[in-house]
Amino acid sequence: MLLHIHPENPQPRHIHNIIQCLQSGGIIIYPTDTIYGLGCDIFQQKAIQRICRIKQVDPKKINFSFICYDLSDLSQYTKSISTPLYRILKACLPGPYTFILPAGKEVPKILKSKKNTVGIRVPDNLIARTIVKELGHPILSTTLPGEMVEEYTDPETIYEKFKDLADIIVDGGIGGMVPSTVVDCTGPEPTLIRLGLGEVDQIGIEHY
Repeated sequence: MLLHIHPENPQPRHIHNIIQCLQSGGIIIYPTDTIYGLGCDIFQQKAIQRICRIKQVDPKKINFSFICYDLSDLSQYTKSISTPLYRILKACLPGPYTFILPAGKEVPKILKSKKNTVGIRVPDNLIARTIVKELGHPILSTTLPGEMVEEYTDPETIYEKFKDLADIIVDGGIGGMVPSTVVDCTGPEPTLIRLGLGEVDQIGIEHY
């Protein structure tokens, strides 16, 4: 199903359909502030396993992120973080960043890697954040299968390519081609893992 959702005023009935899909173990493709993502409810184990089959990876080895509504989810899904680090997160989010943090107790066992970390995203995208807010907890997210190509910025093209893999493709307009900037915050200092859309200067890695 291809759902056209207004990027600035998401239709409640469409959001409701997406929530029902996620709660029943469905998979969605949805817009963020960077590229379109593939996601499911973090507590739906069969959906997680389905995504892993699509991506052909072990759930403990895949680079998943938790899409959160805001920083209030940090206390549930991560361990306590320092005040300087919290200031960085607050300055950068919502925004095109993924912060790798120590995983908290609420992270489902199927998603816990040997490193016991979790990627946290708060995208600056009203559709994605509305979905998470209405669901009541984060959604799991990863990149679309295969190589990122220019055509994957168009939801209708994404639908034609992936309609047999995902239950709902959310059309929130043309997406980007540059992924989020990934920063590992599990060590003594933040470390840049991947340079994406988010500017490194704003994180102040060099000065942390």
